[in-house]
Amino acid sequence: MTPVVYPGSFDPVTIGHVDVVRRAASAFGKVIVAVASNVRKSSAFTVPERVEMLKDALASIPGVEVDSFEGLLVDYLDTIEAKVVIRGVRAVSDYEFEFQMAHMNRQLRPGIETVFLVAGPEEFFISSSAVKEVACFGGDVSGFVPAVVADRLRERMKNS
Repeated sequence: MTPVVYPGSFDPVTIGHVDVVRRAASAFGKVIVAVASNVRKSSAFTVPERVEMLKDALASIPGVEVDSFEGLLVDYLDTIEAKVVIRGVRAVSDYEFEFQMAHMNRQLRPGIETVFLVAGPEEFFISSSAVKEVACFGGDVSGFVPAVVADRLRERMKNS
């Protein structure tokens, strides 16, 4: 079975991300959640920390692997012989950006397809950036991220 790939920074992983993975695994069978190393972004957690948190948060979902990559997504897709990218969209602004990226990827590698999964009403407002902001000011993020992530985020923000 050829995997589908759900790439992202996942800094930190949210319940919205977990929902997308659960739905993608149900629809496609095998999902590789690929943590992107983006040197242009300032991250709260290192790539290995994000991989570890994702493995913990997704452990109960069958057919899911967690990996990381650097560089272009299409190059990573080539190395694992995948042709389908999963992207979660919360709002029109997400869709506009993701639509452009999907076409860029198809231009770089014809045959790459992107499948959009629309966020549910319980998660559409949650973003990693908003979660970090709430955590930074001591707010309770436990309703927005898996428990293992909430603990680590609270600790990270306390030490920052």
